[in-house]
Amino acid sequence: MELSWPRPAATWVEAAPVGNGRLGAMVFCGPGRARFQVNDSTVWSGTPHGPPTGLADVVAAGAGPERLAQVRAAIRAGDLRRAESLLMSFEGPYSQEYLPYVDLWMTLDAEFHGRTLNLDNGVVRERFTEGGERTTWASNPAGVLCIAVTGIDGFRLALDSPLRVVHKALSHEGFQLGVEIPIDGAPGHEPQVAQPLRYGSVVGYDPFGAVSVRVDTDGTVSTVDGELIVRGMSRALVTLASSTSAADAWAGAPARSRTDHLARAAATATTAAARGADQLLREHDHDLRRLLGSTSLRIGEPTEVVDVEDVLSGADEQLTATVMFQLGRYLLASASRPGGPPANLQGLWNGDPRPAWSSNYTVNINTEMNYWLAEPAGLPECHLPLFDLLDLLAVTGGRVARELYGARGWVTHHNTDIWGWALPVGMGHGDPSWAIWMMGGTWLVQHVWDHYEFTGDTDFLRTRGWPLLRGCALFCLDWLVDGPDGWLDTIPSTSPENKFVSETGSAESLSWSSTMDIALIRALFERCLAAAALLGIDDPIRTDIAAALPRLRPPAVTPGGWLQEWVDDLPEQDPTHRHMSQLVTVYPLGRADAEIEAAAAKLMDRRGNGAMGWSWAWKIALRGRLRDGETARALLREATRPVAGDLGVDAPPDGSRWGGLLPNLFSAHPPFQIDGNYGFTAAITELLVHSHNGVIRLLPALPDAWPAGEVTGIRARGGLAVDCDWRDNRVCRLVVRRLGGDESAPVRVEWPGHRAELKLAVGEHRSLPC
Repeated sequence: MELSWPRPAATWVEAAPVGNGRLGAMVFCGPGRARFQVNDSTVWSGTPHGPPTGLADVVAAGAGPERLAQVRAAIRAGDLRRAESLLMSFEGPYSQEYLPYVDLWMTLDAEFHGRTLNLDNGVVRERFTEGGERTTWASNPAGVLCIAVTGIDGFRLALDSPLRVVHKALSHEGFQLGVEIPIDGAPGHEPQVAQPLRYGSVVGYDPFGAVSVRVDTDGTVSTVDGELIVRGMSRALVTLASSTSAADAWAGAPARSRTDHLARAAATATTAAARGADQLLREHDHDLRRLLGSTSLRIGEPTEVVDVEDVLSGADEQLTATVMFQLGRYLLASASRPGGPPANLQGLWNGDPRPAWSSNYTVNINTEMNYWLAEPAGLPECHLPLFDLLDLLAVTGGRVARELYGARGWVTHHNTDIWGWALPVGMGHGDPSWAIWMMGGTWLVQHVWDHYEFTGDTDFLRTRGWPLLRGCALFCLDWLVDGPDGWLDTIPSTSPENKFVSETGSAESLSWSSTMDIALIRALFERCLAAAALLGIDDPIRTDIAAALPRLRPPAVTPGGWLQEWVDDLPEQDPTHRHMSQLVTVYPLGRADAEIEAAAAKLMDRRGNGAMGWSWAWKIALRGRLRDGETARALLREATRPVAGDLGVDAPPDGSRWGGLLPNLFSAHPPFQIDGNYGFTAAITELLVHSHNGVIRLLPALPDAWPAGEVTGIRARGGLAVDCDWRDNRVCRLVVRRLGGDESAPVRVEWPGHRAELKLAVGEHRSLPC
């Protein structure tokens, strides 16, 4: 499938994204001076010393287990002002910012005839007069950004950076650029900070990045006024490579000197250029098609080239659903590859030196949503960078758990970054409704179990998964305290970003045992026991978890019939709040019974449909899990309308201005946040295939308006994959394949009017009669 635009891109939200998991570029396209805005997934403000330094400062200011006891006593006594005042001392600085890196500019004189982005192989192709063409891709095998130009007799090339340039060299071979990266960055919602991006040096770490650009051509090359000029050519290949200190730190590799970084970037770019455009493109095409080719979805009639305006018009909702599914998979494969950091709030693509919410990892919903699609949509290897981040958080968050709370295991809060920030953020004045939340690790670590359930990979579960699950469970065991009524409580507790109205009419966030807290801990404990039993692990933690589980408060339903959000039936300050926190047990955890599902549906009716990108995605997935395809369809139609209003103005975080799609189909809060794109793919999958409680259910929430379609390679729990065609809203072809997991486990499949049970060995498939 190719996305097509007849016009060049004039702005960032019109540009097309390419990425190889490490390097990403927004390709603006068009004649004249075209911009390639380049990111490196390791270019963040900050240093590896930030998390331990922040923790030391917070502890030195008085935060710690003794003060935590005072906070708990104040909350129990109803003195929320005192509790808030004490909790502010637990807040450190903000997590760091994901930053733009360099801009590559190419000027050519040719008449533009359209551009496409191929969602199967990640190639942007521009057409010009008389057969001229410019092709751009980000190669994972070669580790470079590639731009190939043919049929045009020449161009000019320039390179610069929004960061501090400390080295620049230009020759007939290309460019070298060295930049210093800020050691601290404040988010845009802290406008009073004197130095939003602060440069400097720190002992033991050099915040440096090197970029090399090489040009291979059959034309003549000259340099004038800082630009490289190519003339008299029939072909040219431009390769761009990067080497950063942060990448070494992320990989746990020895630090390099600036000279070594420059040499490494130059060697990578030169080696790639020597391979030639055709070979590079073949290797890239094979790599990305291997990753993306196992799973696909088509709703309605097949379409190979899609005019993006047709998607934005909403005229063909089946086409829109198909495009959004395929686009989300392409964007995750482009932003999250083994060896690099996980996808952040903008995936891999950011052009703003002060991006909204620092373009960091917001772990009270957004980072988790980035990876909901990874397993069911057939991208399990793209999930692995998230586990690398969890391994880091187990270290940094282990220190925070011990020193801040006197607890074992590890913890993280509302935000983190490439350095493994695990403290609460807020600089001592962050609102507790978002700053005070100790369940970030408890939600993130559920992805470990998801990866095992979908792949059946017991080696992964034993070597990587169990230590992460166990460490998080240790923290939760120590975090839970005896309540006055015999239950175990989490205190302090919030329901992310929402508030309740107190008896005095004030808006409050602090309480104990919010529904979300307990749902996450219960799921974690149950999964720890399942993992230990499966792996034959004899660990005393099993006894402790088994004792704690029956003392976790059960979820409550209000007299109005909806799922309760806090420990008591408290009125929400905003009954239409964008977060659906108490419904985490329904989706993504999939652990709700019929009573809770009915209460969840009532709550969703109360919250209403309107939202922004990521909230729409969560609501669509929830409706899919509740088998309400018609409401899910209405939500998807809302979510895929064009963004209204000025695209350059960010909306307030309260959701009072809805999002939608930008001209390049990025999902907007506004501003752009990629979790919406990723969430739409996961949500559409949830309408078509469920695989909970040992049963695969097909078309459980298929909207009537999607009467025909096909899915190939949708993954199901138990190491299974499903191919399914449907016509007139009925399944007409069904194949189940076992990719891994337990061969002795029966495969149970249900679809409208039918059910089947079969045995499948690994590598075996079965076609079922429909």
